[in-house]
Amino acid sequence: MRIICPNCGERDIREFYYRGSENDLDRPKLEDSLLNWHAFLHLRDNAAGEIRDLWYHEKGCNSWLIVTRNTITHDVISTELVNSEDEGLA
Repeated sequence: MRIICPNCGERDIREFYYRGSENDLDRPKLEDSLLNWHAFLHLRDNAAGEIRDLWYHEKGCNSWLIVTRNTITHDVISTELVNSEDEGLA
């Protein structure tokens, strides 16, 4: 699979680290209820089709990307940089 980094151009997938769903950007606050934390940690969709994932360009520009891709066709539809104000990507 090839990913187009907005900073570096088209690169091989081996340059990237896969983090998981884009939903990780909506992490609950520490003071949120156990129900919110349970939903965040354990209740995940396993959708077939178009999804949005977080990828880190580890062997390139060290940027976090949101990659929209299709899990059925393996096509990468789009890539974009994660906003600098988004948190939780340690």
